[in-house]
Amino acid sequence: MAYRLSKESMVTIPGSDPATNASVSAFDEALDQLAFTHQSDSLAPNTEVLEAALIVMEAPGGLDALYARVPAMEAKGVFTNSDWDQPAILRPALAVRTLRQGAPAYTCIEALSELRLLAVAMGDYLHPGISAEQARNFLTQVTALNLDLLSGQMSEADRERPQGLGQIVSALYQYLLNRLGYESILDSLVDEVHRLLAQRPIQTDSIKQMVSQIAKCLFDPEIETSGMDKAARLVGALFGPTSGCRDDPGFAVYGERLAAMDEIALSEEAQGFASAMHGTGMVSPYHPMLLRHLRGHRDDLIPLALGLSITGNDVLQCYRQIVLELIDEVVHPETCQAVYGLAMFLERGSLFTPPVASGLWRQLGLNLCQTASDKLATVFGDAHPPRVYLLAGVLSLLGQPLGIGQGNNPTCQSVIGLSMWSFNDADFLLQLVAWAARDDDVVMRFEGQHINSRHLEAGLAKAPPTDVDPVSLILIPHLDRIYGEMGRLCGVRDDDLHRWINPEMYGWWVGLGFLSVISRQTGKIHEYEDFIRHFYASYHPYYNGNIPVIHPQPAGIAVTDSGGRLVGRHCHNHRSRQP
Repeated sequence: MAYRLSKESMVTIPGSDPATNASVSAFDEALDQLAFTHQSDSLAPNTEVLEAALIVMEAPGGLDALYARVPAMEAKGVFTNSDWDQPAILRPALAVRTLRQGAPAYTCIEALSELRLLAVAMGDYLHPGISAEQARNFLTQVTALNLDLLSGQMSEADRERPQGLGQIVSALYQYLLNRLGYESILDSLVDEVHRLLAQRPIQTDSIKQMVSQIAKCLFDPEIETSGMDKAARLVGALFGPTSGCRDDPGFAVYGERLAAMDEIALSEEAQGFASAMHGTGMVSPYHPMLLRHLRGHRDDLIPLALGLSITGNDVLQCYRQIVLELIDEVVHPETCQAVYGLAMFLERGSLFTPPVASGLWRQLGLNLCQTASDKLATVFGDAHPPRVYLLAGVLSLLGQPLGIGQGNNPTCQSVIGLSMWSFNDADFLLQLVAWAARDDDVVMRFEGQHINSRHLEAGLAKAPPTDVDPVSLILIPHLDRIYGEMGRLCGVRDDDLHRWINPEMYGWWVGLGFLSVISRQTGKIHEYEDFIRHFYASYHPYYNGNIPVIHPQPAGIAVTDSGGRLVGRHCHNHRSRQP
């Protein structure tokens, strides 16, 4: 049943001060005025309502008053003519940014929308566009992504927001928390972390930050967290996966414990780290300490610590010298994720391709140009030389070809090259990295012409990327400029330019044919059934004679938002998997 209050109880809040009642009365008047204006102008803005709502939110008991007015806000058009009018298309990640970084009006309407969803989730209001379960899932995800606010501590950025927005947002999340409870929020965040980790991404810093927030909640004495076993296991996998570091003792203490361990204890540590790493895709910062302790002391336990199968161990034994050298150079707590990259690289058997081993030896001794060194130091710090971070990135990419982020448009055309080369042409990738890092230049050919990236203007990405992995940081700007130059050299042709650029850019194994579901003349979908038939016949094992895809292929997709509206075009590395 929908939530209903009498007019009198909606205006006066028992026990509240006169200022609160006055601000609520002003909000009610603005709400009535909006409804009246909408009778003659359906596009009338809700500016006065949002301004009045912000004042109510700052007042004691203000959120209770607004919660009680959810049906009135919906009926009188506060959310009309906006994305918030369709709550089912809203997305938690976008909601977080709107609340924490948006302009006052956007922060306010998002806050009102979340109060509305809370009323739906609690069964106090029925909304035709979203169910109680959907509303609760949305709110638990949004709240989980703001766990840093749940302790009541605000960052400097939050405190400095205008109109007291930081305090308003913090109060809103405390309000949501009191009704939703910590258990559902942490469960939602744990599920989100597992969903992200299932993709085995190269970049895990943001995921580890989420796990850190979970850990803070678990160990906060003011918060009841008993029974949250899933959250505890996830935190343990990162901060205490073995008996030697179960209490997260710090590097100095753990180093002392390692020195005192016997053979059995070291074996158990190695197994524990490997199990946690392969189970989650995250590497504990204590893991490199074990590997460095084993080096020269118990090298025979390194395969166990890396969790290698027979294949991976065969590679390690055949190329023992370079693998041990990589561990000595690259494996540190600050580059701990490279341990997983190294393990998966050995499992893939890429070192059995002779040029790859030679390319890695070159990479180990590579002298970086000043431009590359400065970029790496700026983004990753100076705890280790820049070449260490770059080599760590190379190992991660070679071990996890599909783990590189391909969503950083407009450089997606370049990023899928990194993914495909690491999967299929690792020695060529190492050559490109050497050129870019040592010479600050990359050379490619297009239809017989040499292209040097050093002499080209910026491509589609006008500013160099910074929130990327080390290899992308160094190589993507060069590839992006080259891709743009290939497009310029194409000029005007009778088909999509990707038909000519992709084979030249990525390699001979990219298909020379090209098929698009979008008409170049009209910009609309055409011959859809024919496109689907060709797509399935090429990639789906049920329709292509059960032949696996031999080489990954670049593919373009049209990206829409949650409301089905076109955002733009994007490309990615397509490699179908056997079901």
